[in-house]
Amino acid sequence: MPNTKKAPARNQKASGANASAIMDNTQLEKFFIDALKDIYWAEKHLTKALPKMRKAATTEELQDAIEDHLAQTQEHVSRLEEVFEMLGKKAQAKKCDAMEGLVKEGESVIEETEDGSMTRDVGIIISAQKVEHYEIAAYGGLTQLARTMGLEDVAGILHQTLEEEKQTDMLLTEIAENDINWEAEQEDEEE
Repeated sequence: MPNTKKAPARNQKASGANASAIMDNTQLEKFFIDALKDIYWAEKHLTKALPKMRKAATTEELQDAIEDHLAQTQEHVSRLEEVFEMLGKKAQAKKCDAMEGLVKEGESVIEETEDGSMTRDVGIIISAQKVEHYEIAAYGGLTQLARTMGLEDVAGILHQTLEEEKQTDMLLTEIAENDINWEAEQEDEEE
């Protein structure tokens, strides 16, 4: 059940130019900045991983979806830089172990599946959706924290990215369900 409790009055004034005045004053604010650094690293890491996934994908539909998401991910990096600026902080990345692991897992899927197969595309889609679900969790939590701290402008930017991550996840499901999964099943029967 969603928490409908309002943020304390002192935080409701903390948007825009005043946002930097409150950052790092509490444990929660320090945690929030640290979490922003984590997702910033994750997004930047993805800008390097997505071209490899695109190259490994078999179908043009999946290649195009990955290419579109790469452009979107570059926009997400820019938005996070804007958030840091709004908070009076330098955009700084902190290694995200979760994203590093998800990307490594995706690379393993590519190595372990046959080049040009639908099974590889199935593996790429599942790997990409794991990444999307991580990002959905991260942006969902960050959006709520920003609202709790009265950072409505920041919350709006984070929420926009959250919605785009959800759309990407739905698109990947649609691509999988519109024949790739079925074609991968047929590959085994043809051999």
